[in-house]
Amino acid sequence: MRLPNALLPLLLLASSPLAAASEEPATIPPGLQLLQSEEVDRLDAPEARQGAAVDGENYYAIGNYQIARYKRATHQRQQVWRGDEGGPFIHLNSCFVDGEELACAHSNYPQLPFANSVEWFDRTTLRHTRSKSLGVMDEGSLVWFDHVAEGWIVGLAQYGGEKGLGFKDSRFAAIELYDPQWRRIGGWALPASVTQRIAPKAASGGAIGPDGYLYIMGHDRPEMYVLGRPLAGPTLVHVATIAIDAEGQAFAFDKGQPRTACAISRPMEQIRCFRLPEVEPNPERYLPFE
Repeated sequence: MRLPNALLPLLLLASSPLAAASEEPATIPPGLQLLQSEEVDRLDAPEARQGAAVDGENYYAIGNYQIARYKRATHQRQQVWRGDEGGPFIHLNSCFVDGEELACAHSNYPQLPFANSVEWFDRTTLRHTRSKSLGVMDEGSLVWFDHVAEGWIVGLAQYGGEKGLGFKDSRFAAIELYDPQWRRIGGWALPASVTQRIAPKAASGGAIGPDGYLYIMGHDRPEMYVLGRPLAGPTLVHVATIAIDAEGQAFAFDKGQPRTACAISRPMEQIRCFRLPEVEPNPERYLPFE
């Protein structure tokens, strides 16, 4: 559902921390689509502190170093994995179902320098199965990743304030491409119209949607941003903003349902799933990633 054009300044100009700090007007890209999601399910999940994942039979609630599996049909918790406090698992963020495994972005946040790894878990037993260390990364803290083409598309966060580097803020967040061996092969900057909305925090969740566009969420706003691949230049195109009743963090697409994604309400400790509206293509301005 498309929102009335009159809501555009309310949605994009209200309470932007970066705009308020600089006293500059918020950036509004031409042709921005304002859309509304529809909630289709929710369940209580106290482990849902960082994100959610989903498959045909289960929901997965993700915390810093814990994962819980819930049965979709009954909302009953089936399995829980917890890492040891002070152990190697520090900050799990975004996870998604990848075959018989959960693939998860992991970092040492809020420690510095940024160090990242990818962790895999058996999606039935939740037992940790394997790890890929990416080591210290000046580009930022790993918050999400997804398959694209034959490799990976990756979200790396920078933070303003005391949890950041001091000489960088959230505008330095990056979207990068890696080959199957996790070697960097390219990337993009986020558009100002998105970084202004998520400042001073990061884009905490991201995934390639069923239409091939990149969908991301920030840390605390009930909004999802749709990004297209630019025809030229290093900056992604802000295609649409979708109102969604979930306050940011990591999410995952339900591959078995049309245009459905599951996110979390961190304050309410819930997983919430939504049907997303169609995004209008415009190949003269932007392209999908697949």
